[in-house]
Amino acid sequence: MGEVWVPVGCPCCASRTGGGTCPVCFWTDDGQGDADADVVRGGPNGDLSLTHARLNFAVYGASHPRYQDMVRPPRPDERP
Repeated sequence: MGEVWVPVGCPCCASRTGGGTCPVCFWTDDGQGDADADVVRGGPNGDLSLTHARLNFAVYGASHPRYQDMVRPPRPDERP
């Protein structure tokens, strides 16, 4: 029987956008999760920890205020 692909939920906004840079919040999935959410890893997310990005998303609708004009709402099939 064939496997069914289920999109990966974004660690920041939980939208099922499939990994990479999320078009809903602009967080780049670098493998960070709840266990190390308070750590600032640098890399593609710069000076943001996942915890801070989640707070920004709740307030601004983007992982960082500078990305507000680059994000979009989740499509119905992407909603958590």
